Amino acid sequence: MKAMVLNKLGERLEWTDFADRQPGPGEIRVKVSACGVCRTDLHVVDGELPNPQVPIIPGHEIVGRIDVIGAGVEGLRVGERVGIPWLGHTCGICPYCRGNQENLCDRPLFTGYTRDGGFATATIADARYAFPLGEAGDDVALAPLLCAGLIGWRSLVIAGAGKKLGLYGFGAAAHIVAQVAKWQGRSVFAFTQPGDVSTQTFAGSLGAAWAGGSDKAPPEPLDAAIIFAVVGDLVPLALKAVRKGGRVVCAGIHMSDIPSFPYRLLWEERQIVSVANLQRQDGLDFLRLAPDIGIVTHTTTYPLNQANQALADLRAGRFEGAAVLVP
Repeated sequence: MKAMVLNKLGERLEWTDFADRQPGPGEIRVKVSACGVCRTDLHVVDGELPNPQVPIIPGHEIVGRIDVIGAGVEGLRVGERVGIPWLGHTCGICPYCRGNQENLCDRPLFTGYTRDGGFATATIADARYAFPLGEAGDDVALAPLLCAGLIGWRSLVIAGAGKKLGLYGFGAAAHIVAQVAKWQGRSVFAFTQPGDVSTQTFAGSLGAAWAGGSDKAPPEPLDAAIIFAVVGDLVPLALKAVRKGGRVVCAGIHMSDIPSFPYRLLWEERQIVSVANLQRQDGLDFLRLAPDIGIVTHTTTYPLNQANQALADLRAGRFEGAAVLVP
């Protein structure tokens, strides 16, 4: 087994050889065929998330095939293609798990953050959090669905059923959500960095009704807005853009500080909510619908040993859509 390992926060990942690992009870071993590169991976590498664990193998948008099954695993088979997402384990006994809020589990494990992930040729996963993917679709194209797609789907559900949807930050997640929203009959308003004409054009190619800089007001009030960018300054701008009773959804795991803003922006029953992780049902619902929606993920591929370059390109915004590592 080979992997790109984070040994020290803020440092480059290191190419490392390991002895092959064996799954324990309730676990599977997956031979990785593709692993998406997510902005959360940057937060892990930069040490921006609480209670970091190093050394760690990042990566949580994993597509691969099961090659070993641990004791007690049912419903999966050797050779089956599966996807491994960010939420990699829950305790099953805390009040949140018992209350149908497993995404808020008190003792979770997160793939590529607190348990080793998919920047590797193989990974060990909790079988309960492996989603069967079937045989339709390309491994590379499917990888971004495992986080950008899933957290985007959960954000879209939480945003409500409004027809006019704003997306702040048009990267991996937004380029998937825009396609889902259009399929649902919504109008998408895409907000990018001011002056980023290339990304605005990209949003338009995916069906956005309007695309402009985040410093611009949309041409009409929004029913809801989802903020994928990690910029807290966008929250007051999004509140200003939504109608009375509108909702602003903060979809990231990390965001810079939100500045103070006048209460009048929140008044008239506007809401600010956050999204944390995902539930297995989110994955089942979204992955069942994805083939019908006809989502086309725009990807840039890198060999596994070029993970550092992929992270650097993501940080600098050098590609549209998502980056994917291929062993």
